[in-house]
Amino acid sequence: MIVTAKLRFMKTMCLASAFRSFHFPLLWDLGIGNFHYPTLLFTCSFHSSSRLTSTGTHKDASLISKFNYAFFRDVNDALASFNHIILMHPLPSIVEFGRFLSALVRMKQYHTVLSLSRTIESLGISHNVHSLNILINCFCRLHLVDFGFSTFGKILKIGMDPDIVTFNTLINGLCVEGKINLAVDFFNDMVAGGYQPDVCSYNVIVSGFCKFGKTNVAIWLLKEMIERGCEPDAVTYTAIIDALCKDKLVAEAVNLFSHMKNKAISPNVITYTCLIHGLCNLGKWNQAQALLKEMVGQNISPDIFTFNILIDSLCKEALVSNAQSIIKIMIQADVEPDVVTYNSLMDGYCRRSQMDKARKIFDLMVQNGIVNAFSYGILINGYCKSKRIDEAMQLFDEMPQKGFLPDTFTYTTLIQGLWNAGKPRAAQVLFKNMCYHGYRPNIITFSILLDGLCKQGDLDEALTLFEAMERSQLKPNHVSYTILIDGMCKAGKLHDAKEFFSGLFKKGLQPNVYTYGIIIKGLCIEGLLVEAYKVFRGMKDGGCSPNGCCYNVIIQGFLRHGDVPKASQLIEEMVGKGFTADATTAKLVMHLLPNDDLILRKLQDQTEGSKGVNVK
Repeated sequence: MIVTAKLRFMKTMCLASAFRSFHFPLLWDLGIGNFHYPTLLFTCSFHSSSRLTSTGTHKDASLISKFNYAFFRDVNDALASFNHIILMHPLPSIVEFGRFLSALVRMKQYHTVLSLSRTIESLGISHNVHSLNILINCFCRLHLVDFGFSTFGKILKIGMDPDIVTFNTLINGLCVEGKINLAVDFFNDMVAGGYQPDVCSYNVIVSGFCKFGKTNVAIWLLKEMIERGCEPDAVTYTAIIDALCKDKLVAEAVNLFSHMKNKAISPNVITYTCLIHGLCNLGKWNQAQALLKEMVGQNISPDIFTFNILIDSLCKEALVSNAQSIIKIMIQADVEPDVVTYNSLMDGYCRRSQMDKARKIFDLMVQNGIVNAFSYGILINGYCKSKRIDEAMQLFDEMPQKGFLPDTFTYTTLIQGLWNAGKPRAAQVLFKNMCYHGYRPNIITFSILLDGLCKQGDLDEALTLFEAMERSQLKPNHVSYTILIDGMCKAGKLHDAKEFFSGLFKKGLQPNVYTYGIIIKGLCIEGLLVEAYKVFRGMKDGGCSPNGCCYNVIIQGFLRHGDVPKASQLIEEMVGKGFTADATTAKLVMHLLPNDDLILRKLQDQTEGSKGVNVK
């Protein structure tokens, strides 16, 4: 296509399509100079007589060299070079200034680039497409994509032809701001205008779709780009593999990974890391470790993120010995373990209740100066679960002295530890201390307090706390309701429990099998079998099918109240669904139905080879 024709189309496109959502004046009319820049700016008078003479100092030569090679220690070093170079005559070209601005972009000095670009223009140096692309990139990185489009309008207004980098940068800016539909529209407009998208164009769109959960569309686009003769690269495949893994579609991710390799597209460290993470999340440790060995065999060095993902996943399953083997490989690969590595290993020991080993890791971290607040939280949690509450409290008190502040997780962990250690008063004092210091309890904190109060029979205080939750922004969930329903049933307050159970549905909350089991058991204990059976049968309609526990509870209710035929019917139904009788049900059946060989045989068939009770 002829350039002028393309420009004409793009101008029309810009006004009629791209700018349909970006109604802004041109960049230079926006008063961009009102931005507050983080670096020290300068004020100079420019005279044609200002020039660098042959008697220039070594410092002058150094500043010129740095500018020419665009190599600077930091932003102040870059500004010193810039301030010096603009006094030269003749001035550098826009190509050289573009190289300088690119160096600042690599330092992430986006505001500074925007400011200096105006200075460059005030020197009478006209921008080219490359330098304007740099400005567009800066605006997009600052989440000011609208200003980026204004710069795009300037490109068209002064008669320049935007290149594929211009479009890719704007498309990426839209995707970053979550405007994926506008990004697709602009992409389509670009193609309609005769511009051929490259692999970067597709990668931006593919990544945008993946980021916003539209993995299927991303896969379709992958096929589309191949059909259009644009070969995907590792970035394309990695974005989709990562999205599939996050969607727990790891088998599909592995297939795509194999397809990628079959097309002779080499995976990179990010590709392998995403796939290893996906496999670890599904507990496929052997496949994940095999993948680690494969990438090493392909001379692709795993980085700290790769190792930490694998180590953390193994430690979460208390597979500490496996994690230690990975750490050895990590050290052999000259990758230094960091605070994340040590925290994961310490957590693994805590999960295995090997608190002495966990403490050794913690002390080593303190010695190396890499301990953080999360490290304290992990060890405090481990001590609480091991019922070593005094050591947990000692660590908690030590945190402020070492410059660390406990967070909501740490407070919640310790509150639960105190309840479990039989120190309810201390738990409540800590809760008040938590609120006093400005930490907002979360739903888990409240649930722990509710459970503790109910278990010690303090229902009135539990209800007061529940009402405070309802008045706050943190609304009770089904767990909060279940705790109170259980407490009321155990205290014989079935009427209140029934009201709370009905309140679940009024609040739009869905009870789970545990909630149903509690209310069914409460009704059965009070002899309200018809009502209990109605609730039991209503479970499926409520989107929660009864499990083995619910069957056992309702069967025991009928057996205890002498309704043997109904119990027998439910036993047959339970066995038909593959559930087994628990010890209490089996004992009741043997006592009340000693001669019913059919029922006894069915229960025995279900319990043989399992951990259930043998009823014979």
